[in-house]
Amino acid sequence: MGVQGTLEYLSDLISSVKSKKKKKKQTQTVAVKIRMDCEGCARKVKKVLSGVKGAKSVDIDMKQQKATVTGYVEAKKVLKAAQSTKKKCELWPYVPYTLVAQPYVAGAYDKKAPPNMVRSLPSTATISETAVDDHYTEMFSEDNPNACSVM
Repeated sequence: MGVQGTLEYLSDLISSVKSKKKKKKQTQTVAVKIRMDCEGCARKVKKVLSGVKGAKSVDIDMKQQKATVTGYVEAKKVLKAAQSTKKKCELWPYVPYTLVAQPYVAGAYDKKAPPNMVRSLPSTATISETAVDDHYTEMFSEDNPNACSVM
């Protein structure tokens, strides 16, 4: 086997041991829109969300009906814990309108949204041409002068 083969074997063995170690989770901030009517509701929500494994801090904003959990948490676990309070809740659906390409597309504009915020929509929800619009652009095209019967 020789010295070179032995060194290669040891190198592979050490690299396989390093790769088996768990990667450290990243600190995340998860925001949840949750219905809170009074201070008692806010305390209850804060207590439940503080109990989520990996949660470092919980901030409650009653005016925006928003709870923010910071720590080594997953969004699904935070949402499940919030749902255990028997209150209407969902992941925070709003983003600043400057981050959205078409902030006033149907479905993005929400009257209940906080100031300067719109609902985040998938990129497929943008304005697109319909078949009728496409038909008109072909009808009056400069590439095909015989297409227009009006002229």
